[in-house]
Amino acid sequence: MNRLKAVIGVSVAFLIYTIILFYIGWNGYVWLSSLEILDYPIPYIALIILFGYSYILSHVSHFSFFKIIGSYWLAILQYGILIFPIANIACYVLNPYIQATEIIGSITFLLIAFILIYGSFNAYSPIIRTYKLTIAKKHARRPSLKIAMASDMHFGTLSGRKHLNRLVTNINDLQPDLILFPGDIIDDDPTPFMKKKMGDQLAKLYAPLGIYGVLGNHEYYGKMIPEFIKEMERVGVKILLDEKITIDDTIRLIGRKDKTDKDRLTIPSLLENEESTLPIVMMDHQPAELEAAMNDGIDVILSGHTHRGQMAPNHLITKKVFELDWGYKKKKQLHAIVSSGFGFWGPPIRIGSRSEILYIDITFE
Repeated sequence: MNRLKAVIGVSVAFLIYTIILFYIGWNGYVWLSSLEILDYPIPYIALIILFGYSYILSHVSHFSFFKIIGSYWLAILQYGILIFPIANIACYVLNPYIQATEIIGSITFLLIAFILIYGSFNAYSPIIRTYKLTIAKKHARRPSLKIAMASDMHFGTLSGRKHLNRLVTNINDLQPDLILFPGDIIDDDPTPFMKKKMGDQLAKLYAPLGIYGVLGNHEYYGKMIPEFIKEMERVGVKILLDEKITIDDTIRLIGRKDKTDKDRLTIPSLLENEESTLPIVMMDHQPAELEAAMNDGIDVILSGHTHRGQMAPNHLITKKVFELDWGYKKKKQLHAIVSSGFGFWGPPIRIGSRSEILYIDITFE
């Protein structure tokens, strides 16, 4: 019965998607026909089908071509759903007076082209965002600690070698004491990451107190966690799996498994028998347990996952789902920071968000 429900659910979703694909394709066909530049519809139809199903094909094929055009198509799909109905209404109202199809269709095309170009710039041009924190604990050996943090890199096909070089260059320029990666380092399958020898580039990162990371949900989706962890260890990134360690007698660093893992430990379990009086910094990929972190005495929690919606107006959804979907929030002693991410999921497009590296300057007093 459950299998039948799953088949019906997938079939209904496929049908709805095909209807939306037809709607977007039809809009493009009507506009191009009005400009008299579409003499043969069959190549156009074939192109729409190719774009429309490429992302699905990328999951059953090893050709990166499908992943690339399919990812950009997802952005066209989202903004087509938002923009085309407005354009259709405008055409209906204005057609009796002007050649609305040609004019509004051209404006719509230019708008979507601008979104793709500007969104690509935001995705591939990272900024450095600085947070200065003060933690009232005198037991730290150091008077301060400088952390470089990047989450959600999604390294693989589209977040590739050039984008990784930006990460390495920017972080090394910051000269941090410690580098932290709170999850989604790779985009599902680590195979493209390893085939491109991106690990050798990542190994160029340097911090005197080390480089640590945790698993994100996409590492679980790839179902190759042992291979991923082995590759990270090879290049000097220690993945913490519900573990806590002391960093230079200055902080206790906790790295949680992702919420995807049903067997991950609770925060109280991680803190059981904790006798250290050092400040506690925790990496938790999804910012879903800020209240629990505050109640259990965590000083700093670092997360990602949300991408700040990545493409507006998706940020309205993430703001509803998470207490803090991006930025900084103080809850009693807890300093919570959520990054919008360095990479991207799906389209290499960011509208209303930026690719970012966080520079966290902590003073202990």
